[in-house]
Amino acid sequence: MCAALLSDGASLLRNVPGLRDVATMAALLRHLGRDAHLAVPEAHVGAFEGRIVAEAPYDLVRQMRASVLVLGPLVSRYGQARVSLPGGCAIGARPIDQHLKGLEALGAKIRVEHGYVLAEASRLRGAEVVFDIPTVTGTENLMMAASLAKGRSTLVNCAREPEVEELARVLNKMGARIEGAGTAVIHVQGRDELDPFDHAVVADRVEAGTFMAAVGAAGGDVMLESAPLDDLEPVVVKLRAAGLQIEREGEHVRVARTGRILPVNVTTAPHPGFPTDMQAQMMALMCCASGRAVLTETIFENRFMHVPELRRMGADVETRGNVAIVQGVAKLSSASVMATDLRASASLVIAGLIAEGETTVRRVYHLDRGYEHIERKLAGVGADIARVVVEAAVP
Repeated sequence: MCAALLSDGASLLRNVPGLRDVATMAALLRHLGRDAHLAVPEAHVGAFEGRIVAEAPYDLVRQMRASVLVLGPLVSRYGQARVSLPGGCAIGARPIDQHLKGLEALGAKIRVEHGYVLAEASRLRGAEVVFDIPTVTGTENLMMAASLAKGRSTLVNCAREPEVEELARVLNKMGARIEGAGTAVIHVQGRDELDPFDHAVVADRVEAGTFMAAVGAAGGDVMLESAPLDDLEPVVVKLRAAGLQIEREGEHVRVARTGRILPVNVTTAPHPGFPTDMQAQMMALMCCASGRAVLTETIFENRFMHVPELRRMGADVETRGNVAIVQGVAKLSSASVMATDLRASASLVIAGLIAEGETTVRRVYHLDRGYEHIERKLAGVGADIARVVVEAAVP
């Protein structure tokens, strides 16, 4: 959606999920002046309604960290941008210093004041950018910015996630020349202008992985339609080791579990390692394993906020810094729990599927940022789950 800022005319995205984050991005694009509207499963980003407003305000950006992805396109296409420092899930510090360092290398003048990033450039110029650490949104921001820069750019120590490859496919459809996406080094030959695009979005690997973990916890035999199995290899390896049967059937993936869950150790890492966005769901699965599992979180320093809530349900989890030691228990018990972030929400839903009694997960607005109607999909395969509206207490 942010890439659409790099061209005039109307772009079309298909296979779009009905998520809060998608709606937030559409609202941000409308604020910037684009005619963006959703008719799920499609998103249209049309021509500008009037003069470009090169500012992404705090009220929108605070809702979703990925809003910072308008920074590269705005300064590259329009020569200026004023973007609020981002918000999002409270899972730890996620600075955007690598984004700013890269844009400066391409010739942008950067200032940070009053909670906003101000970037200016008459035209960006190709350069070599070496990221200190792999960053998905940083890699994506610089790919978009470099697509309209003068000359050739080389991005080194890039994030290798499938989402980076997906963006490269979109940018190449627009006329960009990007090579190496999915590897540590990406080359971008800048163009004077780019065209609108028509693109069907790849299925979400983390959503698919979440449903795999749910099948593992609750048992059963489920077909995941159009699941991106190749993008899930690090997760699939661990789930198979835990006792799941996961097999490709045409364009779909069958997931089954009939025996006991075996404990597996997991260490999160940038792709192609085990994704941090699947750590909480794996922990919920390990809560019912027949033995002890060790989960090590290396990406974010504050991503064990689901642990106290799992303990409320009877889970045996001990944390030592960035390491969680999970001793599987015979059963979990129902409780009222509170979601703290997007993936923590999913882990509590999984735990609720196997807990005795009725579990209530509160603050599920986090879920809606990354899962489309998760309760309907789970109910469709036999879960006793429903979304309810709780009336506010009268003082």
